[in-house]
Amino acid sequence: MSVAPSAPRPGPAALTFAVAVALVAGVTLGNGGANVMPVFVDDFASRFALADSTAGLVAATQLTATAIVTLLLAKRAAGPGRVRMTRLGLVLAAAGFLGATAAADVPTLILANVVLGAGLGAVYAAATAALAATDDADKASAVTISGVVGVTALLIMAVPEANHDVGEGTGFLLMALCCLAAWPLVRRLPDGPAMQGTMSTRTADERAARPSAGLLAGTALLWAVTQGAWSYASVLGRQHTGMSHSVVSAVLAVSSVVALVGAVVGPAAARRFGRRRSMAAFVGAQALAMALLIFTHDPVLFTVAAVLWQTCQLAVLVQTLAAAALIDSTGRLVASLSGAGALGTGIGPLAVGAVLDGAGAGVLSLVLAVGTFAASMPLLRMTVASDSVPGDREPATSPVA
Repeated sequence: MSVAPSAPRPGPAALTFAVAVALVAGVTLGNGGANVMPVFVDDFASRFALADSTAGLVAATQLTATAIVTLLLAKRAAGPGRVRMTRLGLVLAAAGFLGATAAADVPTLILANVVLGAGLGAVYAAATAALAATDDADKASAVTISGVVGVTALLIMAVPEANHDVGEGTGFLLMALCCLAAWPLVRRLPDGPAMQGTMSTRTADERAARPSAGLLAGTALLWAVTQGAWSYASVLGRQHTGMSHSVVSAVLAVSSVVALVGAVVGPAAARRFGRRRSMAAFVGAQALAMALLIFTHDPVLFTVAAVLWQTCQLAVLVQTLAAAALIDSTGRLVASLSGAGALGTGIGPLAVGAVLDGAGAGVLSLVLAVGTFAASMPLLRMTVASDSVPGDREPATSPVA
């Protein structure tokens, strides 16, 4: 009895305006908990009179839930059904945001953050996997991250204003409304991998592109360092420089917008100097800027460090996503690395809060700088491997094993 050959999967999706909007909406909200965490921490730390370490624990519950769900759904996100997965995640996240808005005590706040984190994880897995289904990984990554940065900058400004002008906790309500607004926007997410071919070829390629434990650990450590520091950037800015909460929020928002140049310079530098050299330079500059931002008491140096840090971080992020998409066009590698990064963001606030309470900003700046260099090694190896992937997007045989 003969068996009919399976039909080839859909080819790469063109990066139209609607596709770009869907990717931006999905990735923005999927990573919204991490990106807006500085103002969230400031809000619930003030609302419930929490110490730095306790506030970090609350943040960690949300971010860890996002990470776990993203990792668990990475394989599922590599196949069709991404739009449905994204929308289910949006519903769950909106329910969690509403719960956090109405929370009257810390246990309720933690439970709400677990729920919304799980919802964001589903959104993040589907949206990041969809990046690999486009016909130009570098362009899709740059456009998506640029859009995410712009929208996130608006949220960083809007959430604290809602908390202070309307009432504490209102920023969570604003995020719930954003989940509602994203529902119609995500319908054009690319729903299949860019790779085509026979079932046996696809199976071998998918197996070869599974990330190693070292790569996942390095990604998690890098984002534990960067997002841990980012979660306390608002608090440190107010305490060390004397700036008001609105001024610090404006500095962080402006630095995020100016840092868009990193999304453009990153791919250009990779083409001009190679991914390894450009990545190494950006990682080094990012580590030094992060250390300066945490250690300085000067508002001007704080602002300069924030801009440089965010610019380099965007350049690193765009190159990492593009490299992963080139290596594995099913999207599983991109989603897995996103999940590992989300796991790092979950650990980061708790670890940074503990070091900040126990050792102070001076020691923290040194720890984060060293951690950035150490974490970048596996990612540098992956970006070098992506250079061997030919232009037709056929995956390499063993770049991340």
